[in-house]
Amino acid sequence: MGVTQASRLLTPEEIAVQAGTQTPFLRLPERAGVFAEREWRLRQLAAGHSMREYLLFIAELARSQQCLLLDYPEVPLPDAAQVDADSKAGQPLLPATLWPRDAAWITGLQRLLDELLPRLAGSPAQAVVRALRDAAPAEIERQADRLLGGIMLGLDLGTAPLIAAALQTYFTHLVIATEALRSGERVAPFGRTDDPTLCPCCGSRPTASITRIGADASGYRYLHCSLCSTQWHMVRIKCSFCQSTKGIHYQSLHAMPGRSLPPGGPAQDAVQAETCDECNHYLKVVHMEKDHQVEPVADDLASITLDLLVSEEGRERHGVNLLLLFGEPEPPPGDS
Repeated sequence: MGVTQASRLLTPEEIAVQAGTQTPFLRLPERAGVFAEREWRLRQLAAGHSMREYLLFIAELARSQQCLLLDYPEVPLPDAAQVDADSKAGQPLLPATLWPRDAAWITGLQRLLDELLPRLAGSPAQAVVRALRDAAPAEIERQADRLLGGIMLGLDLGTAPLIAAALQTYFTHLVIATEALRSGERVAPFGRTDDPTLCPCCGSRPTASITRIGADASGYRYLHCSLCSTQWHMVRIKCSFCQSTKGIHYQSLHAMPGRSLPPGGPAQDAVQAETCDECNHYLKVVHMEKDHQVEPVADDLASITLDLLVSEEGRERHGVNLLLLFGEPEPPPGDS
């Protein structure tokens, strides 16, 4: 997504007045660089970071995702009747938990793993990649169902980022290909849906939000989909979970007494946690005006310390990063 320097950022009041009139509601992913931008940012953030090895591993994964996306095979797409029906119902066209996944996504996963393996020589991650490469498709599908459904019980946290990467590439391709196929028809394939807190394309939760710079979006806040990389507009100073405009606060590592930014992390205050007193949830927001190079998924990974500190205050995270999940392990067989 192209970025240019803006001459002035709009105030939240100006944004609220103009929202819906001139602000582009959707910013769809671009095939040429969506994962390449993520890879570049991850490598930049990894330098001197305490999570350096993991960030570099995810950067390698993003590199493989970009290669796969550039050469994705044809898969079934929504037809005009589906577009019309979902538009009238106010529902996402490509619902993550309901869309019938084509077998090409598993073939894509295998391609990702085959590209990764030579670059992981000597790495502990190599064994995990090999094990997943040898797994039965039926088991991979079960893991994908859990991942997309937000079910942590029974989810293999070691292989989840790899499966998530393949699902991200598949759904990103679906969005791009559907927009290209159905563009110009009577009903646009993607638009506003009944739940503005979830992705209007695939119904997934955001990873974070981003305040943008540039001629068409200066100062505007967009939520970034954790699955298909779509960004959709939501006015600032509004909870992305309960939609309240009351009790909204912003926290950063820089502003917390006794805390400091980790080496290699985002620029000072470029990443904040937007917290809501009404529902006690929070979502991170990354600011392009603070650091032009921020990328929601990469900067979310590099600022895990902020999550830990906000969670200590009893806040619950609304966003999800499919490339780094936490949860309870599956109980041993026979346990109730």
